[in-house]
Amino acid sequence: MNRTEFLKSLGLSSGALMAVYCMGTLTSCSSSKDDPAPGTGTGTGTGAKVNFTLDLANANKALATPGAFVIKDDIIIANAKSGYVALSKACTHQGTTVEYQANNDRFYCPNHGSNFSTTGSVINGPAASPLKSYKIELMGTNLRVFES
Repeated sequence: MNRTEFLKSLGLSSGALMAVYCMGTLTSCSSSKDDPAPGTGTGTGTGAKVNFTLDLANANKALATPGAFVIKDDIIIANAKSGYVALSKACTHQGTTVEYQANNDRFYCPNHGSNFSTTGSVINGPAASPLKSYKIELMGTNLRVFES
């Protein structure tokens, strides 16, 4: 039994089904509940500016490897070809978490295929807005991520 047949067995008419779909409660392309809303940057809702440090010698040692990436809170930090970069992890199309693709030196959204450069600009959509970019400061083995 497919979804439509199941809902019809509950007594929902096609009009009720359309209303449910339009409300967005039964979409097959929705982002996960852990993803922030598109374009929200950090998604904290507190208005606090991003300012944290990653220890590359211990807890985030893997990030010292070229091509590696980690996610901290709502930010993805990658060891890209051009150096370390930090961007909002939420695709600006539907909020899905992006991943860094070292072989292409870009950020990729697995939900609908949007690609972003290491500066956050859109390479191809469906996303139309860039990912928010954060500043990086490397001090020894400490990597500071912040916004001004």
